[in-house]
Amino acid sequence: MKTLIKSLALALSISILTSVTSFSEAKPIGRPVVVASYQAGIYTCVDGKLNIALDKQTGGAVDVRLKNSDGSVLYSKHLGKNESKYRTRLNLNDLPDGIYQVEITNGVETTTHNVTISTQEPETPSRLVALN
Repeated sequence: MKTLIKSLALALSISILTSVTSFSEAKPIGRPVVVASYQAGIYTCVDGKLNIALDKQTGGAVDVRLKNSDGSVLYSKHLGKNESKYRTRLNLNDLPDGIYQVEITNGVETTTHNVTISTQEPETPSRLVALN
């Protein structure tokens, strides 16, 4: 009788351990429950501003970040699950020359757009015309 109870207790504890493990794998930590698909348009203006237009489905969150080449975040915006449109214009005139990244993510998919800022030095004319 003792061996029957011990084997039954062992089988019960293994089945409980297996079911707990399978439940924890079904929904991993850190993954969003609902993923929103999105479409983004990024373009620059002559006056040195970066325009970001984002349309997304409701039900999931999307994050927009502007990072420099070191990876530090210069701008961040979190769009909640009930928002569907986002438009912004970022002023890049105060940033030093370099390569920046606009990163848009919904938690599963990440889209990265590179933005290069370079200042052109004025050219001196190669020919001079004088009038007397």
